Amino acid sequence: MVEDIEIVDAHHHLWDLDQGHYPFLTDQPEPDFFLGDYSALRCNYLPRDYRRDSAGHNIIATVHCEAERERTDQIGETLWLEQIAATHGMPTAIVAHAWFDTPDAEDIIAQQAERSMVRGIRSKPRTGNAPGVLSPDAPGTMGDPLWRRGLRLLEKYDLSYDLRVPVWHLKEAVDITRLIPQTSVIINHTGFPWDRSQTGMTLWRDAMQAMANEPNTVVKLSELGLKNDPWRYEENRAIVLEAIELFGPHRCMFASNFPVAGLRIPFDDLFRAYKKMVADFSLDEKRMLFYDTAARVYRLDL
Repeated sequence: MVEDIEIVDAHHHLWDLDQGHYPFLTDQPEPDFFLGDYSALRCNYLPRDYRRDSAGHNIIATVHCEAERERTDQIGETLWLEQIAATHGMPTAIVAHAWFDTPDAEDIIAQQAERSMVRGIRSKPRTGNAPGVLSPDAPGTMGDPLWRRGLRLLEKYDLSYDLRVPVWHLKEAVDITRLIPQTSVIINHTGFPWDRSQTGMTLWRDAMQAMANEPNTVVKLSELGLKNDPWRYEENRAIVLEAIELFGPHRCMFASNFPVAGLRIPFDDLFRAYKKMVADFSLDEKRMLFYDTAARVYRLDL
């Protein structure tokens, strides 16, 4: 039964504001946060909170994605998560952070790769807050040669790459995906289809198709929340089904993005919605979406 299906949550966060510095949670709030007011997130979120939220669903493994801990403490976040996992049995694996364009980029990547729970890196490139406002080869962008040199190190250290960019930068990511053909490039949050107008959805569709054409890409079906609108099932269902059609179930994985996604929808409602969206899929396809893809891409020993 789909209600009992085993789930690997492919993307969530934990933080203890007493044990590490997370500037966006403890310093001045970010005025342009993609979901608007996020004051509800500015408190500890620990395994007991995640398990409370996810109760009722058969979560057997989780992948923690870096949570913007102070960037001088990138290894510290990984070490803290290892301690949390040893005590609480979660997370199962870590997507850690490392800058690609700093003098110590390789040193940090190498240190992260040495940690047994680390499977990949998420390093957000510099992006514009709207299409066309940033030169595509500006420092820190995906076109920056220094940034690209750091990206290429992922193949050397056998790490995947979690890609998080606004949809208007997604087509640019085709080039960097081709730079690392042996590396899994994991598109975060369904490619961020924020603009639900016909024009906006055409942009999203074209960008996702371009990325789907690259054989080393996969996509996390997650974070469908909008800044100024409620979470709408039918609208989000259409997006999820189209993403699955573009990539195939074997290259898609459901994820919670909790606690962030909780600003728009409770965990239970979110995963009930996911299950309803794919109710007509075969059992094998459902297993790919909820378990197999994440387990394969993040090399989970389950």
